[in-house]
Amino acid sequence: MKKKFAFLVLTTCFSFYMFSQENIILDLKIKGIKKTKTSLIKKIIETKKNTSLDSILLFEDIVRLKRLPAISHAYFQVFHVYENKYNVYINIEENFTLIPEFNIWTTTNKKTAYKVGVSDYNFLGENITFGGFYQNNGFNSYGINFRAPTLFSSRWGLALHHQKWVSEEPLYFDERTANYKYQNISYEALALYQVSFKNNLQFGINYFKEKYDYLTGSTDPSIPVKLDVKKWLLKTVYTYDNLNYYYQYISGFKNQFYGQYVISENEYQEDFLIAWNDFFYYKRVGEKGNWANRLRIGLSSNIKSPFAPFALDNNVNLRGVGILVDRGTGSIVWNTEYRYTLYENNWFVMQGNSFVDAGSWRNPGGSLSDFIKGENIQVYSGIGLRFINKKIFNAVFRIDYGHGLTKNSSKGLVFGIGQYF
Repeated sequence: MKKKFAFLVLTTCFSFYMFSQENIILDLKIKGIKKTKTSLIKKIIETKKNTSLDSILLFEDIVRLKRLPAISHAYFQVFHVYENKYNVYINIEENFTLIPEFNIWTTTNKKTAYKVGVSDYNFLGENITFGGFYQNNGFNSYGINFRAPTLFSSRWGLALHHQKWVSEEPLYFDERTANYKYQNISYEALALYQVSFKNNLQFGINYFKEKYDYLTGSTDPSIPVKLDVKKWLLKTVYTYDNLNYYYQYISGFKNQFYGQYVISENEYQEDFLIAWNDFFYYKRVGEKGNWANRLRIGLSSNIKSPFAPFALDNNVNLRGVGILVDRGTGSIVWNTEYRYTLYENNWFVMQGNSFVDAGSWRNPGGSLSDFIKGENIQVYSGIGLRFINKKIFNAVFRIDYGHGLTKNSSKGLVFGIGQYF
């Protein structure tokens, strides 16, 4: 049956390609949606009623729909009506998108922290993300997020974010460490623009206030025990997305570039540039395997300061390394893992994975040669499990155990929601 269906699809697509300028879409129907509005789907897709039937455009529309948080799967059907007229049905399987959030972990000061929140990734059925969180790690934090990629048109949208973040964080200087209470209150507005099917652009501004208050550890006359500063951040994100999704499986590649210019007026933190690029590559391996890769390369203004922007951390780059182990003004990290489906039914998936995370950092005020110095290179390897609900957006609970392979490394468990990358 599967072979016959595949042959039918290929034959139909070939016919569409050969006669796309002659065949006309008489009617376009969207089937299977419950919460998502039909008007939104028709606004997003390029296939329209009373236009030429184009198989390439239809396939692009299916990929475009499967990228939406609200949609777990989509496919199309074409039916001949008469002469050169056809009806097109787009069939959609929706995700449940009202997602609660709960995380628990240990902080740098060995306290138990928790985070609770809720987000709707298809608010009002309009592909809008709206939600918030509360966090307690010895201090109170919260955040509110609004993101509407198609608010103004099929190409233009808006994102708004407000956050108050408070945590205890280590700062590193001259092989010494001090713990500070860090507070960041920020307000961000971004314009979202879809340049084309595979290319997207975000740009905007962020205003934030940072505070550092000394708690414990080493001190130095050149390092303030208290710092309170207001900053502006100009931000741009460019994404090239050529990924294709089939439930928990991903294939293709994606490139994402982040550029930021931070304006700061104080004697300890100058204006600085920071940029990093993430390259993702995914490949299906057989029926149940998926090879996943992420390469991140980042650089910032090379200021010798304990406030360096790139962090070495469990939850960001190297699983098993620990929490905020070090900071730098440059970062090169490669994460690679093989995911294999151990069990699957119509709504649940259990994946196993094995991984290698490797990275190197440039020390604050250092040189590019820091990247190849042995003491700056860290390599971790390990195994993990993924528990996935196929009917709920991003419902992936992951647990990984990472063990260091390089000198003076550590080991540990890392928990989280969503795939690591």
